[in-house]
Amino acid sequence: MSSATPPGPSRARRLPLAGVLRLGRPSDIWFKPALSVVVAVAPPNLTLLAIGRLDLAMYTMAGSLCALYAHSRPYAARARALAWVVAGMLGGLGVALVTASLTTNAVLLVTVGALLAAAQKTLCDATRIGPPGPVVLSFISSASLFVPQTLGQVPGHLALGAAAGAWAWIVGMAPGLVRPHGPERRATAYALNTAAVSVGAPYDTRARAAAAAAVHAAWQSLLSAGARSGPRRALERLVVRTEVALAAPAATEPERLRRWARELSGAGPVPRPDGLGDAADELLGVEAALTFGPRPLLGRLAPLAPIALRTALGCALAGYVSLALGVGRPYWALVTAASLYQANVTLTWSRGVQRVVGNLVGVLAFAVLAPLAHVGQAVLVLCCLALNFGAEALIGRNYWLGSVCVTPMALLITEFAHAQQPGRLITDRVLDTLVGALVGFVAAVAVTDRRAGDRIEEALSTVVRAREHATGLLAEEHPESGALESARRGLSAAVVDLRSVTDAASGEWWRRALPEERVMRAEQAGHRTLAATVRRQGLHCREGAQA
Repeated sequence: MSSATPPGPSRARRLPLAGVLRLGRPSDIWFKPALSVVVAVAPPNLTLLAIGRLDLAMYTMAGSLCALYAHSRPYAARARALAWVVAGMLGGLGVALVTASLTTNAVLLVTVGALLAAAQKTLCDATRIGPPGPVVLSFISSASLFVPQTLGQVPGHLALGAAAGAWAWIVGMAPGLVRPHGPERRATAYALNTAAVSVGAPYDTRARAAAAAAVHAAWQSLLSAGARSGPRRALERLVVRTEVALAAPAATEPERLRRWARELSGAGPVPRPDGLGDAADELLGVEAALTFGPRPLLGRLAPLAPIALRTALGCALAGYVSLALGVGRPYWALVTAASLYQANVTLTWSRGVQRVVGNLVGVLAFAVLAPLAHVGQAVLVLCCLALNFGAEALIGRNYWLGSVCVTPMALLITEFAHAQQPGRLITDRVLDTLVGALVGFVAAVAVTDRRAGDRIEEALSTVVRAREHATGLLAEEHPESGALESARRGLSAAVVDLRSVTDAASGEWWRRALPEERVMRAEQAGHRTLAATVRRQGLHCREGAQA
């Protein structure tokens, strides 16, 4: 392995404005979380409305909003993920309610809220739960800290959250009765489409990296899907065909990959690709891959320490400043700060701009909706349901657009217990938004991720070792059964991780020069070796791929 690149001079990265508010394409399944959250929220809220206890909606909302999570996961994995989300939501809610029942000291409440937000951010990033990630959890726990509470009320309020969470779990799992392989089909279709882009532009390193990441994600989806049924085996062969296309792009027609992807979007049978021999079963190697579990949780938590510190510091300071300014709901500033933190400072800056713009437009929307919502509590509930749908339908286009619906919804929820003065709510929300965004971003800049460059060196070393291992097996005349497949899987994961780590480090605002040329060479060499392993395992395109 080549020696590590010595640290270069630190330099500041320009923070972007162009394109931050640009609208993108909606997610292919934008309607699923949008419909799910409405179905999960409506029955509890309408029940509380019917019995005249809409003031308890904060607790049922905690469970209902869990329906936003895990829509991209296969149903076997979704069942586990949703259960953990519900447990995490109830855990944060429980800590908040107990704290609120023991003290009314606002400084202490803000401190607890900041620590909860940091823990939620770290665990969500480590387990890759999201979207929507930790923001929903932080909103519920932070708001609950400032709701008057007694210890005797806590069990009942948690029971309401648990009941709504169980209903949200059912809502999240219900589509599996109609389309049990939907998530795996979508992941495979995405891999096929990104591979088609890469095949059409064989010298585009970004397209190649995106295709490798999509194939890796498709395998992760299939490996977490449970029993290997007939349709899943067919999907596995399609992912293999995608890998073959990346190994021999000149022998692949991109339109064929796109056609298979389109066929997966419906409910028809999984297409069976041509050009795969019996050796496909060896390349699948699913049984071998299943023996490799995920990295230990502690290993995934360690690199997130800077983001955890940023979150705790930024949320606490935002809440303290809000208190000093006399704002009645400092948790709004806290949650605004919590919503900013992304993988690096550049992405955090972009999220901050989006949050401010979305919230400012959102308070204008609230000013328009408030007179309508004050007609009656039934109209208030219906407005919130409509805004729930709009937020999830739009947020995939750009975060700021979703915030236009989230902001008036959060303001209207404060009126479930009793009517509020719109002017005061708007003033507080605008002030807390500006405080949270400014203080939160300052904390992100102050807490520098000094190990970002070191993680690139570690990822480079991992790629080199994985490639040397795979190359050694390729040189053997008869490698041990399954060894080459395991080596290929390890190298593929290492190459994807290298790109992820590099992208995160390149977005830090103040950083030393990165070994970009070495990263590019390592990625190219890794992809060449991956292609060689595919060809060695005997999979050839009938269109003319050469071994």
